[in-house]
Amino acid sequence: MCGIAGEIAFNGRTASREPVLAMMGAMTSRGPDGRGIWDEAGWVALGHQRLSIIDLSSAGAQPMLDDGGLALTFNGCIYNYKELRRELEPEFTFRTTSDTEVILKAYRKWGDFVHHLVGMFAIALFDPRRQEVLLVRDRLGIKPVYVSHLPGKLRFASTLPALVASGGVDTSLDEVALHHYLSWHSIVPAPRTILRGVQKLPAATIRTVRADGTWQDREYWRPDYTRDASRSGWSAADWQDAVRDALRTAVRRRMVADVPVGVLLSGGLDSSLLVALLAEEGQHGLSTFSIGFDGAGGDAGNEFAYSDLVAREFGTRHERLHVSTSEFAPSIDGAVGAMSEPMASHDVTAFHLLCRTVSEQVKVVQCGQGADEVFAGYAYHQPLAAAGRQDALRTFSASFVDHSHEDLMGILEPEWFCGSDVSRKVLAAHLETPGADTALDAVLRLDTHLLMVDDPVKRLDNMSMAWGIEARVPFLDHELVELAAACPPGLKASQDGKGILKDLGRQMLPAAIIDRPKGYFPVPALRHLEEPFISMVRDALHAPEAKQRGLFRPAYIDGLLADPNIQRTPVNSNVLWQFALLEMWLQRHGVG
Repeated sequence: MCGIAGEIAFNGRTASREPVLAMMGAMTSRGPDGRGIWDEAGWVALGHQRLSIIDLSSAGAQPMLDDGGLALTFNGCIYNYKELRRELEPEFTFRTTSDTEVILKAYRKWGDFVHHLVGMFAIALFDPRRQEVLLVRDRLGIKPVYVSHLPGKLRFASTLPALVASGGVDTSLDEVALHHYLSWHSIVPAPRTILRGVQKLPAATIRTVRADGTWQDREYWRPDYTRDASRSGWSAADWQDAVRDALRTAVRRRMVADVPVGVLLSGGLDSSLLVALLAEEGQHGLSTFSIGFDGAGGDAGNEFAYSDLVAREFGTRHERLHVSTSEFAPSIDGAVGAMSEPMASHDVTAFHLLCRTVSEQVKVVQCGQGADEVFAGYAYHQPLAAAGRQDALRTFSASFVDHSHEDLMGILEPEWFCGSDVSRKVLAAHLETPGADTALDAVLRLDTHLLMVDDPVKRLDNMSMAWGIEARVPFLDHELVELAAACPPGLKASQDGKGILKDLGRQMLPAAIIDRPKGYFPVPALRHLEEPFISMVRDALHAPEAKQRGLFRPAYIDGLLADPNIQRTPVNSNVLWQFALLEMWLQRHGVG
């Protein structure tokens, strides 16, 4: 785990070290254990900020070179690197015990190496023979790659603020991205970001960049959400057994490390299953961590009763972090500063605070992100289980979209309003693509491969890496996702969502964990705004920068401020907080 950065100069130009060093300097929290830069090719400069997890010696430092001149900077973890190494050892000599060197040798042997990798990764690889740079993002987009196209060059980094720090990047707002942000509870999917001058490499994509400035993207993985004839005779019990085996493998894979591994334990089904499976693998004295807050607006602020129950059941070393409102409010600025992009989800600051505590004890954690998207755990999935295939867009929009295109006409100032419903067009294009049998199949594909990448996945990466924590997500193991995609949607959506996981949980967990309302790191203070948060929101929306930017119609914002808790999104988030968070982020990072 780390931060990667680089500059690629075109048509005989020379890449500059200074922008790369500036990007690395903006990502020291992602890689506090070392740094390196390589620019011997002239037109390519690669940088790396290191967080040591595998091969803690200096031999594992990056950028890493091989004898043939390949150069690599890499963020992430290859969970099957030991198996790949054994396969490659008859042909190659290894100088380190790192997974980084395995990537170099895999590319040397197979060329199209990415299909051999099991893990999360963002890779930049320079091939001197082909005079190409490959930018590669893992199948589920767990590790980020931001890019900026500038005159005669391309820069890339693990975070958006790092690219901005390199200089010369267009930091004006993208109106289409703004439409997405306000439509889908702050999600702006790849390739866009909220800034015009910065894009994201989509998940499961290889970008080949050539010395003449041309480049090409190739999507290398996307499972079908259709029923496999080879499993047509499977019973519900057969599917349950297969999911249990695949999840067990996913958890086992994510134990690989030369440092201890803990778990972020919310007390919900997903993280509790991880603790149970780690216990099965013989992980005794496992460190687990939970966070809770003061209640507000009639909502409880913690789920400690459930996380304590799981901790007792499996004998973990459990730490509870309770954050009072007086402590929570000053922490928001730090969380906003750690966001690569504005994220209005109420639990972002919760993850930021929890990871601060975790970083004092462990460097690696497993967590339950992705289970709801992969196994149909959200309330908005329920109506889709009964919807016709042709009704996927209408049904999904009715239960997911925060503000319709018509609503935005009355919210945004005219110069920021898109003339057409660009967000609906994106949804329609993805939902109507062949390869999904039912409406729910189509939405789970959309969730897993487009929206999730820029919601819980990005949130977890940003907040954990702000404290030098490597967060691993077993529910996003690509083989488990492939299996879930083929699973009959009724098995996933049953029992009000995640039915197949609930049945698995009944074999492994206390009953109270299964049959309870869904919680997930509740942060009542940002659902039901009171002081000091109302003043924080008002200050952000009335700041000189906000007035100069003029995104929102003043009458609309004044109406929200007059009754801060009246408007909710379909997923019960506070609408006013969504608008304020955008301004907080733009002001904190000095962009837009």
